[in-house]
Amino acid sequence: MFLEHKYTTDELIKKCKAGERKAQELLYKQFAAKMLGVCCRYATDRMEAEDMLQNGFIKVFQKIEDYRGDGSFEGWVRRIMVHCSIEYYRKHHKMMQVVELDESHNQASGSPLATAKLAAKDLLVLIQQLPPGYRIVFNLYAIEGYSHKEIAEMTGITEGASKSQLSRARAVLKEQITKMEGKQYGYAG
Repeated sequence: MFLEHKYTTDELIKKCKAGERKAQELLYKQFAAKMLGVCCRYATDRMEAEDMLQNGFIKVFQKIEDYRGDGSFEGWVRRIMVHCSIEYYRKHHKMMQVVELDESHNQASGSPLATAKLAAKDLLVLIQQLPPGYRIVFNLYAIEGYSHKEIAEMTGITEGASKSQLSRARAVLKEQITKMEGKQYGYAG
């Protein structure tokens, strides 16, 4: 019986830097599922997310020499996946649907109970249904933790547009969560 040697992430990184294909495969297998989750938040469907994932890992292996060990490797890979997802949108979709700030002032307040009962997979579906501009800004700000200034630099929009997109994304998500909650309890919504 053949037992495969278990490598640490650091050992795999070192072997990838030396160009070893088997190490690339093992590193891919180690991080692919988690990074697919990242890509799914930016994609409109799973097939698009898989394209983003493949592009991201190509970039990871092209740039692995740049990884110096400062911070976690997973965080480094995650940043590449986010940037590749945004780059994918620039190439394949109209980048942003910008909404002016004055259009986003009326927001329905969501029930904290609704978000507590909402499964993560349901929230992912709702996020994927957001218009691309809303989805990208929401993910970058609320999930990845970027500032509006950083988002503006990454996406080529203004800070005000980033704030507006986030505001509208939150309003749309709250509305959808409220509708889901109404259906759960048999209310028309």
